[in-house]
Amino acid sequence: MSDDPQMSDVNEEAAIPAPKEKKGDSWTETIKTVAYALLIAFVIRTFLFQPFNIPSASMEATLLVGDYLFVEKYAYGYSRHSFPFSLAPFSGRVFSSEPTRGDVIVFKMPNQSSPDYLKDYIKRLIGLPGDHIQMRNGVLHINDKPVPKLPAADYVEADGFGGTRHVRQFRETLPNGKSYLTLDRFDGPADNTDVFIVPAGNYFMMGDNRDNSDDSRGDVGYVPAANLVGKAELRFFSIDESAIWYEPWTWPGAIRFRRMFTFID
Repeated sequence: MSDDPQMSDVNEEAAIPAPKEKKGDSWTETIKTVAYALLIAFVIRTFLFQPFNIPSASMEATLLVGDYLFVEKYAYGYSRHSFPFSLAPFSGRVFSSEPTRGDVIVFKMPNQSSPDYLKDYIKRLIGLPGDHIQMRNGVLHINDKPVPKLPAADYVEADGFGGTRHVRQFRETLPNGKSYLTLDRFDGPADNTDVFIVPAGNYFMMGDNRDNSDDSRGDVGYVPAANLVGKAELRFFSIDESAIWYEPWTWPGAIRFRRMFTFID
């Protein structure tokens, strides 16, 4: 048996059991961790990027049903609609900056008489404050000048009966050089409109799927700057309608891998 006093002290300390963590302390740390995570998610969602999914075909072929996007929240500054449930302690916009013609924008539906009032919409910005916007025989006119519209390869989509359907597709180029594809499904009333004069502090939005879009030509009307939520920048995921949520084995074949992590024109 050793007579070394230092060795004796070490053995005695090792024999003392570590104090047990109290159950209340463990719950407190868990709650703190969850609270920090929620706070970080809130800050990112409110001030930086917010995910959205596409539920309708109004922006085909640019955006498809089942696309998931990141929307840049700081692109145009912040309004009360930048916050969850549009709850914010201020009105108007702060750190405001002007959107660019041709941007794909998420905004809150401004028409108070619509059942979709304050729901999220996504369209392309066509008209700036003071612009005169009109459709004539399917050709977009801005300030009485036709926007160039050149034929492109047909858009091919499923017809719902196991086959495919071809839709006429055109490339428009706005006065600032922004270029994108639009669909022309049929000749309808939205192909010929009155002249819309965009009021100050408002914007004129249109869907790329011109004959299947509720936009500023119809119930949406002019979109106030305060209703802008953010700029759609990136598709991070995409899945088609063949996926059934309660049948996981259908998911892999429904993923559109080629659309994932692609920028939005």
